[in-house]
Amino acid sequence: MTERKHKLTRARDVTSEHQRVGVFVDAQNMYHSARNLYKAKLNFKKVLEMAVGNRRLIRAFIYVIRTESGEEKAFVEALEKGGYEIKDKDLQIFPGGMKKADWDVGMAMDAVILSDKIDVAVLVTGDGDFVPLVEYLRISQGLKVEVISFGRSTSAKLKEAADRFTDLGEDPKKFLIY
Repeated sequence: MTERKHKLTRARDVTSEHQRVGVFVDAQNMYHSARNLYKAKLNFKKVLEMAVGNRRLIRAFIYVIRTESGEEKAFVEALEKGGYEIKDKDLQIFPGGMKKADWDVGMAMDAVILSDKIDVAVLVTGDGDFVPLVEYLRISQGLKVEVISFGRSTSAKLKEAADRFTDLGEDPKKFLIY
């Protein structure tokens, strides 16, 4: 890394209580990562606290999928109590039984819409499909973009595109519920 790039990286790494933060959480991605890697559930409230730190939270969105059974109702209520604004939609079931639960476009649109009201966008996901969003927010909007996820299940390109990557896997007990 060149000296100039290293200084820029350190300058972007600085946090301040004056920074306005927007948090965007891909619930499905994070739920499945915690379950598959650790056979545990993610403590979304602790993740939000860590994502914001001493900065000023403007909005925190979490994107969830409603199932036919409604089994996620208690989970959604806990998320609301934990400080999140819930964005939900139905699970799509196609002829032949294929299921789709995707919030990528909605999450990206909310980040773009909110970009003129925040200084920092925190994406809580490991999904590499968000690399173009990270690049847009950084380059076109001048935002600092942070990604929080489990390192083992996070796209290498997403980690590289972000100004800061926080690996929840470095201290999983702090963020997991067994």
